[in-house]
Amino acid sequence: MTEPSSSTESTVQPVVFSLEHSTPVELFGPADRHLKQLEASFPDCVITARGSTLKLSGEMRETAALREIFSELESMIQRGQEIDAHDIDTLVTLWSPSPQRITGGSASQGSSKQATNKRSKGGEKDPSAILHTHRGEPVLARTKGQQAIVDQSEDHDIVFAIGPAGTGKTYTSVALAVAALKSKRVQKIILARPAVEAGETLGFLPGAIKEKIDPYLRPLYDALEEMIDPERLDFFLSKNIIEIAPLAYMRGRTLNNAFVILDEAQNATQAQLKMLLTRIGFNSRAIITGDITQTDLPSSTQSGLKTVQSILTHIRGISFVHLDRSDVVRHRLVKDIIQAYESFEDAQDQRPKKRSSSKGA
Repeated sequence: MTEPSSSTESTVQPVVFSLEHSTPVELFGPADRHLKQLEASFPDCVITARGSTLKLSGEMRETAALREIFSELESMIQRGQEIDAHDIDTLVTLWSPSPQRITGGSASQGSSKQATNKRSKGGEKDPSAILHTHRGEPVLARTKGQQAIVDQSEDHDIVFAIGPAGTGKTYTSVALAVAALKSKRVQKIILARPAVEAGETLGFLPGAIKEKIDPYLRPLYDALEEMIDPERLDFFLSKNIIEIAPLAYMRGRTLNNAFVILDEAQNATQAQLKMLLTRIGFNSRAIITGDITQTDLPSSTQSGLKTVQSILTHIRGISFVHLDRSDVVRHRLVKDIIQAYESFEDAQDQRPKKRSSSKGA
């Protein structure tokens, strides 16, 4: 049975606004092609155009979604981008207020465990999922550490997720970012990594900039490709709704309305980490992930991830989540390998250091 809409949802004032960066001809497309596509996607909404003024009449959630779509279309036109039917479809999917949309949890919208998600292949929703992949598979917090990342991200604007390889830090963080984008709590996702192996400047590598940086950002692409269908992901990347870049490229920017993830943060210096954290703007959140036991920085350079814990621990709105080998979700041998290395390193630390001999002693 369909639940009746409340009067506050169904009886609302029309949304009226003026076009600022386009004309109706540009916005609606040849022979009103884009307009007809939008009217078919929102059959309960009436779109009226008078000169440069548009009026949207209908249910509040649909008119709000259409207003966002028109705003994004105007931005695309202003940037000189050509709009096609695929762009309209993607924007409708992104902003659609359908109850089966992918949503994420937040303090204002309730726990992610209670969020409405897309249906799985069997037609049943998994209310504990962060989101569902484009194949209908639920993305779940599979360990206590991963669940801690989810919970702390709901209540804190900045979360540090620190732990060994294989604990799902990056994957969980990307899932939270995609859920936030789909639920319109942020307008874009920014994924960054320090490209230490490439010297961060990347200048000596062959090829265009994308060819230079992609190998170092591949793990982030891998996570996104599992959660978003290829065509929609290509759209998000081409429109910079999702941006993947080396950490150095964040300098000088202000990151508003964004979900920011810094991956492999153990390879960021203290200055670089400070630079990223001070880029975060209004209505933005960030997750910083890293493994302080696997630093690729020169031995003379201290990892910013090691020092940040003593600097920011007591700041309200910042949380630290520590994962360990019990959170590893890869091959069973990975836990044993981590434990073996930890035992070896502990033994090395406990060995008495040789005193240097001096002449005449």
